Amino acid sequence: MSFLALLAAVAPVFLIIGAGYIIRRIHWLSVDADASLMRVIVNLLFPCLILDTILGNAALQKAGNVLLAPAVGFFTVVLGYLVCYYAAPLFGVRDTRQRRTFAFTAGIYNYAYVPLPLIPKLFPADAASTTAILFIHNVGVEIALWTAGVVLLTGAANPAGDERRWTHLFNGPVVAILAAIALHFCGARLWLPEIALSAIHSMGAAALPLGLILTGATFADQMRHLSIEGGASVSIGSVLLRLGIIPLLMLALARWLPCPIELRRIIVVQAAMPCALIPVLLSKHYGGDPGVAMRIVLVTTALGLVTIPLWIQAGLWWIHC
Repeated sequence: MSFLALLAAVAPVFLIIGAGYIIRRIHWLSVDADASLMRVIVNLLFPCLILDTILGNAALQKAGNVLLAPAVGFFTVVLGYLVCYYAAPLFGVRDTRQRRTFAFTAGIYNYAYVPLPLIPKLFPADAASTTAILFIHNVGVEIALWTAGVVLLTGAANPAGDERRWTHLFNGPVVAILAAIALHFCGARLWLPEIALSAIHSMGAAALPLGLILTGATFADQMRHLSIEGGASVSIGSVLLRLGIIPLLMLALARWLPCPIELRRIIVVQAAMPCALIPVLLSKHYGGDPGVAMRIVLVTTALGLVTIPLWIQAGLWWIHC
């Protein structure tokens, strides 16, 4: 695909995020509504999207997709954490709290809300199979986030006051993925009533736009956390690492890892992603620096409008896809 075609595929995602930002600023979407809306998205709509995508999907017949995809998700996030943590001092990020936040934020890519709407446009002939593998891949990302990521951010394997941290590994989407795989191998697509499948499909279709709108609203809320001191070095470092060095490492993995083509495509798409938003929220909860996290997320997301098409174009050429 050409750069302009890829840009046209990426732009709607950013426009929906922008819409969420605007409706928060004009008070159409209140902060009070966020918690309930998030629960609906995470515990109902997203699981419906997962079920609709995975049930009956032929890509799950390949063991490499089912077994290797979560391992790749875990490895690529941990790799990002390590690279960013040890490179942080090169950009003047030496304060322990800021260094941990820098690595925690820049080390993890936006693994769901941005890549999910792109996949049907990038791979229309194989959209369902590639999306299914993305969901399975993201189980490994979630495990890395809530284990290695929290240890990195806090410096402790068991941060005080968070005895329930491990329960986050069994959130709505992860449980839905595990249940969907089990139902898939039980042939549920064939025996579930069509009316149920239709309802699941309709609810799943609402997950991504609502999630992106809520992301934009969260951007509007968190702008106040932006820190001024040391902002330039943090921004430059996060861009060079998240949008430069780490994508190169991930594309090398996509080229030489022996795995099915669907998983290679997932690695390419994830390599192009900016930082995930969740570190902004978790850095506040676990004693990090929300200002540093927010700056990193904003600058990588803004530049992502240009860098995502470039990296995807280069990556698909590199893996001969």
